[in-house]
Amino acid sequence: MKLFVGLGNPGAKYAHNRHNIGFMALDRIAEDHQFSPWHSKFQGQVCDGTLGGHKVLLLKPTTFMNLSGQSVGEAVRFHKIPLDQVTVFHDELDLAPGKLRLKQGGGHAGHNGLRSIHAHLGADYGRVRLGIGHPGHKDAVAGFVLRDFAKADQNWLAALLTGLGKGAVHLAAGDRAKFMNAVALQIAPPRSSKTTKTAAQEPVQTAAAPDEGAPAPSPIQRLLDKFK
Repeated sequence: MKLFVGLGNPGAKYAHNRHNIGFMALDRIAEDHQFSPWHSKFQGQVCDGTLGGHKVLLLKPTTFMNLSGQSVGEAVRFHKIPLDQVTVFHDELDLAPGKLRLKQGGGHAGHNGLRSIHAHLGADYGRVRLGIGHPGHKDAVAGFVLRDFAKADQNWLAALLTGLGKGAVHLAAGDRAKFMNAVALQIAPPRSSKTTKTAAQEPVQTAAAPDEGAPAPSPIQRLLDKFK
């Protein structure tokens, strides 16, 4: 079994916050792949299903962000899930909005949800880092992540969530490249291949031929032409 964890804060007050993009990611995966209904377990909300033949448990801790590790730890120990089969979806200030990076192990970079998971399980789990951008100053971070996504964010956010839903099968299979590609195709789809004229297709410009009916130049005109 694989465990996908989405980080966020519980309750309607926080549902559309930037800090809750991990919850949003799991909601989209569950919806796109017809997972079971959400129910309460492991101090969180869980549902399960299959992705490309792999059984996957989705977990949204309801302990609030700073205590996420309590919930994740319970699920991991109950199902005896190896840490290399655990993937955490979380907001990432150090990535531009809509950007995505994968990471296996390493530090928590000050993220309180990851910090809590580190304390309960160590660092050897995987992460899907979901870029939300940075407010520009560290003192503004708390207010920034606990505010709803702005209207200007809605297009890239929708594209990112669509990509996560489409790519989830590849992530469960461990194919990181195909997962990243599935997301990228939604964030920056290839331009439509409309037929355009190339240089070879452009009409060749030639010097204009003299009118067939034009009179021949006079001797004086021919002489003047020599001195032009």
